[in-house]
Amino acid sequence: MKFLPIFLDSHAGPILLVGAGDPVRARLRLLLAAEARVRWHATDDDFAVAGLDPAAASRIERVDDPTTIELNEIVAVFCAGAAEIGMAVAARARAAGLPVNVMDDPAHSSFIVPAIVDRGDVVVAVGTGGASPVVARRVRERIEALLPARIGDLATLIGRWRKPVHDRIAHAPLRRRFWERVVDGPIGALVLAGRSDEAEGALTAIADPSAYAGEQNSRQDEGHVTLVGAGPGDPDLLTVKALRALQDADIVFYDELVSPEVLDRARRDAARVPVGRRVGKPGIGQDAINRLLIDAAKSGQRAVRLKGGDPFIFGRGGEEIEALREAGVACSVVPGITAALGAAAESEVPLTFRHEALRVTFLTAHKARDAESVDWSALTDRKMTVVVYMGITAAQSIRNGLLAAGRSPETPVGVFARATRPDATAVVGTLDRLPALVRRIDGGPAILVIGDVVSRSAPWRNSNLNSLLQTFQMAAE
Repeated sequence: MKFLPIFLDSHAGPILLVGAGDPVRARLRLLLAAEARVRWHATDDDFAVAGLDPAAASRIERVDDPTTIELNEIVAVFCAGAAEIGMAVAARARAAGLPVNVMDDPAHSSFIVPAIVDRGDVVVAVGTGGASPVVARRVRERIEALLPARIGDLATLIGRWRKPVHDRIAHAPLRRRFWERVVDGPIGALVLAGRSDEAEGALTAIADPSAYAGEQNSRQDEGHVTLVGAGPGDPDLLTVKALRALQDADIVFYDELVSPEVLDRARRDAARVPVGRRVGKPGIGQDAINRLLIDAAKSGQRAVRLKGGDPFIFGRGGEEIEALREAGVACSVVPGITAALGAAAESEVPLTFRHEALRVTFLTAHKARDAESVDWSALTDRKMTVVVYMGITAAQSIRNGLLAAGRSPETPVGVFARATRPDATAVVGTLDRLPALVRRIDGGPAILVIGDVVSRSAPWRNSNLNSLLQTFQMAAE
């Protein structure tokens, strides 16, 4: 770590700003957002800044000559787009022992400006030691997405109550448990939902903070189960809500198909319990899974049921929600990107296409006998895209059923295995060759897409290009 992260008190005194153009105005807005008083020398004599409110503008003082300004009151110096005069001011400030930042010039700076996530009283600073501001901004964007918009309001509320609670709870560990219950429980949830007045009322209603912090059974009323869609495998496809649920979880019950990379996004100290199964392998059974979820919630834990794809697309999420409701357990659902959508996006398969593919049907055929029981005659419309989950072992029956019902043997099909994962494989061809296509992939999970839209996919285009090149090569030989 080359730079020590610190937070500068912008109220301690005026800040000297030197420069011109967009860079200096970006710095100016940052300083004003921190409620700083700014002494600004515009090297191009252009002090115009659009969109400033009167209160912010009143904190700006123009400086004619920054090389002669008294530095005894200045707490920090910023130079941006300042050219030679900036170097002179920076050297003078460093000689006076002041913190100095020269934009995009770490060699002449004693500190750097991080990428900042601003949530009021909650501020997150991200830096790369000046090596890559773009990387810092990307990390900031990830953090922006994870942090609830009102997390600063929660910090403000706690700040108002910190001393009163400190006066009433002398024991530090007990005081810490009190605030953990506030942040993680219903009071914190009220603030994050924009109901700060109700949260304030709930805090006021706590007659004995020590008892509130020490109640052993109080968390039973706070147990909760969240069904979370893990998506098709790429952790970057998790929704913001899914990430928050994983970070809040005390225990995670996960399916076999959930990728390790997704599971790694869970809180480090959360318990992880495998409960899923794959085709051909025994599992603990749905009733046993339901009981685990109910027991976890009734013991006061925040449980996540992490399911591959989306919980409500062939994921038995409906059964689990029904069992939780019957048991009186609070629950919620976070949708995920189902495997069909992940595969379609990765391989550029438009599941619908104007005038060509007007309908999409999702079905599951994880056993051959299930596939044989399907009414294939309802799936022969050329303008319908058919997406089959868990169809690898039933490929022969799927082909036979569609062909017997009248679907053309030349219908384009795609087999998309392990979509969005590093080892993803896509094989395309025609319906009559579906079993042979399935044999070309190295195991599942896989999605079968049947319909003319497959011919618009990247794998189909690449396959045709390769065939054309082979034809040319054979002709040349």
